[in-house]
Amino acid sequence: MAEITRKRTGELLRGLFGILLQHPDGLRARAALEKLAASVRLTPHEAGNYEDGGDVSRRFEWLVRFATIACVKTGWLVKQKGTWFLTEDGRQAYQRFTDPEDFQKEAARRYREWKSSQGKSLSPFSPISDNAVEENTAITFEEAEEQAQSEIEKFLKSMNPYDFQDLVADLLKGMGYFVSWTAPPGKDGGVDIIAHPDPLGTRSPRLKVQVKRQADSRVDRQTVQSFISTIGEDDAGLFVCTSGFTKDAEDYARGQERRKIMLIDLGRFLDLWIQFHDKLDDVACRRLPIAPIYFLTPES
Repeated sequence: MAEITRKRTGELLRGLFGILLQHPDGLRARAALEKLAASVRLTPHEAGNYEDGGDVSRRFEWLVRFATIACVKTGWLVKQKGTWFLTEDGRQAYQRFTDPEDFQKEAARRYREWKSSQGKSLSPFSPISDNAVEENTAITFEEAEEQAQSEIEKFLKSMNPYDFQDLVADLLKGMGYFVSWTAPPGKDGGVDIIAHPDPLGTRSPRLKVQVKRQADSRVDRQTVQSFISTIGEDDAGLFVCTSGFTKDAEDYARGQERRKIMLIDLGRFLDLWIQFHDKLDDVACRRLPIAPIYFLTPES
């Protein structure tokens, strides 16, 4: 780490934070790093390659990932399934510490405090590299998790919409619901799946599901509002969309008092798929073939 100064580290971190400020709902790590690389002039050292155990990656990305570890531990930055976003503390730190070196020093100071609370110590001059093996493990795990998440999301977003609809029905069956109807190709009146908590469909609530397999645009409030109009008092609504929902749509759904509705984005869908994977039948598992791979996990 001797070839990158505190000031330069602070410049890269503040550059990253400035990018993430423009994306309050978060930004994929790869996209954030690409935007940062395009916004700064890389030094020859940063533009070179980093090698670790035979693996080669651009040193710039490794340096930024390494520097963000302190920001995560201090509560300024959250990394969630390959998406990075700032916390309120992170936004305030960006506004308060406008000098890059001061910004990096504050992150390092808070990181030392966090380490001390965990019963570990660091030198005052090298806030991260005293635990290089641990930090390398964190970066390796982070990159592996991002790659896996990205590949699964790409697979699902490119899936035929009716195949994805069947995948949602498979998940409901694995969760113990009894699917009585799935919409055939064509107009469906805003409901794609109907399921019940019992085999005969005599118990409440009946579950009405709308499924959207789309790559980019988030579902807005008007679309959610239209779906809610199909939900009766004895129904529960489930809206599944691979591209997620706007904040306005989420707030509207959360504010419903009479009608029960849950919005499921791709991340939540994958969480449920993994949680109930052992309850899925062979057909479902072939539709979305995933398997666990074990890594040495970083210290939490």
